[in-house]
Amino acid sequence: MALATFGVVVLDCPDPRALAEFYAEVLGGTVTGDEGRWVDLEVPGGHALAFQEAPDFVAPAWPSADRPQQFHLDLNVEDLDAAEKEVLALGATVLDAEDRSRTWRVYADPAGHPFCLCAS
Repeated sequence: MALATFGVVVLDCPDPRALAEFYAEVLGGTVTGDEGRWVDLEVPGGHALAFQEAPDFVAPAWPSADRPQQFHLDLNVEDLDAAEKEVLALGATVLDAEDRSRTWRVYADPAGHPFCLCAS
């Protein structure tokens, strides 16, 4: 028997509403529970993300042992090139996408958290 059930992944960031809106555009879903310092995002399929204000947040440096990524999100997409264009327009930055033969590419969200677009 499990000790607990999975609740939500929470990302620390300087601006919870802005980051929730970024992921709402990337993943779909509805921004809910905006309490200023905490914002929830209900994502299709029953998953959820939450965003918590961290005024002294320092983004990870990818790849770096000095400020490691600690975690990252893998986001499955049908078309890597089309998805890349969209996330960049939404404010993501490229971290590692030079090797176009791979089935994944690495980006940072507007707060600096790494995430991968993965061919599904």
